[in-house]
Amino acid sequence: MIKVAFCCHGNICRSTLSESVFTYKVKELGLENLFTIDSFATSREEIGNPPHRGTVNKLREVGIPLVPHRAKQISLEDYNKFDYIIGMDSYNMRNLNRMLNGDPEGKLYKFLTFAGSDRDIADPWYTGNFDETYRDVKEGCEAFLEYLKKHHNL
Repeated sequence: MIKVAFCCHGNICRSTLSESVFTYKVKELGLENLFTIDSFATSREEIGNPPHRGTVNKLREVGIPLVPHRAKQISLEDYNKFDYIIGMDSYNMRNLNRMLNGDPEGKLYKFLTFAGSDRDIADPWYTGNFDETYRDVKEGCEAFLEYLKKHHNL
């Protein structure tokens, strides 16, 4: 079982979008039984809130089902449960490293590094651009799947 956690600041935009897109892509490949997929926040600001309407609308527009979710903050206990903890931007990565004791097991990854880029995935909470965020998330999911195929013989 490959356990993946997507993380952003509030867990209502980018990480929930990533969770839904990645879940969809894994199901398309018939690999859903090999994965546990979830998403988390680094902050407490949105705890208990559903995904942002922009995330919901973008997923609907591209025909990807929304994974039902309520925002929750990642914890050290979660660190022990997941193999891959994926942050959306440099700010998330700093917070995740701080919150997760400096990542002693090497589980933290900035999402677009799988696509060979150090780019941040812009937060549509601030930019309002869910199209750009979706394109980046899709690119990250596809590259991450290629990485997993090579490293886990999927």
